[in-house]
Amino acid sequence: MIPILSTQSPPGAQRRGDRHGRSCLLRASVSTWLFVFSFAPTGHAQQIRFRDVTAQAGIHFTHNNGAFGKKWLPETMGPGCAFIDYDNDGYPDILLINGEDFSGHTHGGPTTPKLYHNNGNGTFTDVTRKAGLAVPMFGMGVAVGDYDNDGFDDIFITALGQSHLFHNNGNGTFTDVTKIAGLLGPSEFSTSAAWVDYDRDGKLDLVVANYVQWSEQGDLYCTLDGAHKSYCTPESYKGTSVRVWHNLGGGRFEDATRKAGLGDPTSKSLGITILDYNADGWPDILIANDTQPNKLYLNKKDGTFEERGVAAGIGFSEDGVARAGMGVDAADYDRSGHASAIISNFANQMVSLYHNEGNGLFVDEAPQSEVGRATLVTLGFGCFFFDYDNDGWPDIFVADGHIEDAIERVQKRVTYAEPSHLFRNLGGGKFQEVTAQMGAAFAAPRVARGAAYADIDNDGFLDVLVTTNAGPVFLFHNEGGSNHSLRLKLVGTKSNRDGIGAVAYVTSGNDKQSKMLRSGSSYLSQSELVLTFGLGAQVKAESVEIQWPSGQVDKLSNVNAGQTVTVEEGKGVISTRAYSPPPKSPR
Repeated sequence: MIPILSTQSPPGAQRRGDRHGRSCLLRASVSTWLFVFSFAPTGHAQQIRFRDVTAQAGIHFTHNNGAFGKKWLPETMGPGCAFIDYDNDGYPDILLINGEDFSGHTHGGPTTPKLYHNNGNGTFTDVTRKAGLAVPMFGMGVAVGDYDNDGFDDIFITALGQSHLFHNNGNGTFTDVTKIAGLLGPSEFSTSAAWVDYDRDGKLDLVVANYVQWSEQGDLYCTLDGAHKSYCTPESYKGTSVRVWHNLGGGRFEDATRKAGLGDPTSKSLGITILDYNADGWPDILIANDTQPNKLYLNKKDGTFEERGVAAGIGFSEDGVARAGMGVDAADYDRSGHASAIISNFANQMVSLYHNEGNGLFVDEAPQSEVGRATLVTLGFGCFFFDYDNDGWPDIFVADGHIEDAIERVQKRVTYAEPSHLFRNLGGGKFQEVTAQMGAAFAAPRVARGAAYADIDNDGFLDVLVTTNAGPVFLFHNEGGSNHSLRLKLVGTKSNRDGIGAVAYVTSGNDKQSKMLRSGSSYLSQSELVLTFGLGAQVKAESVEIQWPSGQVDKLSNVNAGQTVTVEEGKGVISTRAYSPPPKSPR
């Protein structure tokens, strides 16, 4: 791409050119780049595999969904997972969310979330009890963020019933502060969550998705074949609103749902992602709803939001149907300068790939893409954009698995356990499924739910964590890549400490990419709070620009690849760490 710089956006600026992005206009707050050509990804030849290292890493976990034969709706949904560097040693640790037995139907001992410490040598140690996280609950999802700006990331776990906020004490332990933070009370069917400083006051607020109004006493009888009980669809239950907790400072929150304009009892929400879809510098909220229209909340910059989902074309499928949205993520996957979105849906609905046209509208590109064709039959949950081969173009991962273990009896094309999908971004708006090329373990069918990514061993390539319902977790190590990358760790000062909501622009050679640091996304899960930029064959970034939520802009020049650079707001680079050499894979 050849950038032509200007200081103003022309009137009526919008995406121009065809659907494949051969000519487009990128609008940013500092300057505008007009890209007149679009090239395919470049870089070294890749022979990447994702190797299952779960057992080798010492991770032993089986999800308890509480099932005891009655087919209650919550059994089908979890669990989520997260990467969190809770001790700030530079190696992402793993948090696995767990369910529990229903009252009166115990079939084992108590089950709790599990925290695994990354030892920095490819292995992990279970530190759950030591860390104070061995708290029984019917956990669902997780979001990670430093809500009190003390330099240590905290944990919010959503649950069926009471969700929990755990404060990181900075010494390897956590304290359940749900009550003193003002979050005690709501007993809901909470799913995904995300930290976001929606009023840009430097303190992280919390958005929590809630699914439906379900209770043990109100469980309904549904059937697929007329003879056996099956799980009811969410259409059988009343919806409920997402919840917004505004950070008051001092470790306290207030319920600002109605004041912020997000109170909507018709929603049946499963996924949350934060994006700035109109590029005005303020974070907006996209909610994936199940059998209800997806919601896109525009930040009005005064502490309130306006719902724009239907008007923006992201509420329904292109034929006007409210699909069963599960997971969601956002990224500028075609370098148009605008955040597009992916939403995973139910079987026979295909994944949604909503392209941001730059004029307030989204167009679903999936029906004309391999992304749509390949996902028509599968049921997607966890999903995210990430650059697995470091060529500078965001790829797509979707974790699949049905909710009904007897689905083959009534739908011959659909299976309970399903392979995941990995789509390589070819540039020009095109994707190619490469799942089968990533190794047999990676492509094996499973009943997947949550998914997240992180660089677990500091080699510059992103690894993948996948949970399964009532089954084990899988950690896949990314091996065989040869492209270069640059990783950015942000430290806010005027902005929130994690730098959540900051946008980084990286230029290398003729390529310019941008990424927002965000909490949440995927499904019930949280990826690492580090930005990884694939540089392909380039060995440095000529320029790095970080636009912080506070309005501060920091610029770096000639930053070498092959390292993680920590940038402090208003100060610049405060530390660097070179990548570790990749370990040799066993033959």
